[in-house]
Amino acid sequence: MARTKGPIYDQILDWSTTGQKGLGWLIDPDKFDPSILSILKTKNNGLSALDFILVGGSQMDADVFQDSLRLIKEAAQNIPLIIFPGSNAQLSEDAEAILFLSLLSGRNPRFLVEEQVQAARRVDGFDLEVIPTAYILVNDGHIGSVHHASGTFPIPNSDIQKCVDTALAGKFMGMKLTYLDAGSGLDSTVSARVVGAIKEKVKNPIIVGGGIDSLDKLKSAYAAGADLVVIGNAIEKDPNFLVEVLKYKELRNFSSHVN
Repeated sequence: MARTKGPIYDQILDWSTTGQKGLGWLIDPDKFDPSILSILKTKNNGLSALDFILVGGSQMDADVFQDSLRLIKEAAQNIPLIIFPGSNAQLSEDAEAILFLSLLSGRNPRFLVEEQVQAARRVDGFDLEVIPTAYILVNDGHIGSVHHASGTFPIPNSDIQKCVDTALAGKFMGMKLTYLDAGSGLDSTVSARVVGAIKEKVKNPIIVGGGIDSLDKLKSAYAAGADLVVIGNAIEKDPNFLVEVLKYKELRNFSSHVN
């Protein structure tokens, strides 16, 4: 039976309350080389920098997703897995939690509610922690794979008020997390001004992802108010990046383990 309370959300909420910071890695199984996990284990234990691994993509059928998730779970050892679903086909009991996303920055009913309705019965039958999450695409006007797949456009970083209003709407609809995503494979990131404004007004824990491919961008997101930063294919392009992040987290005494 699915649960709406559990340790994953509690940990993110604790980071938001205490000022600690979390780190996630978003893996798209369609583009993932499993050997990277073995490489990361040998590079000064870079995997220990991770608090969560998120798994999901824009294009994948149920069987491929299930098989990929099991491989990642086996290789990732004790790092909790969170489903970051691109569709209702991306569901599994082999994860610890699922971000039950509603794409509030767009007006495509499929990703506002239709995919969620189709997924609800199966999710309810799984032993998963379900975290209602306001998913908001924000960048400098660049169009990436997530925008093409969802048929929606991102909110411009320059329209801070619309970003805040959208996040507030998610909070008032009962969503526990705000996930701000610039999109994968782009140089653009969610601006520090947007993150800061939402943090100040909305108060919900904030996840920030998309375009985080350097330590400076990671630090900027944390400083602006992100409680959990999610890195994507930058880790696969340069495994040493995760080692740099681990050193930074250790220097700042940020927790690298879920309680």
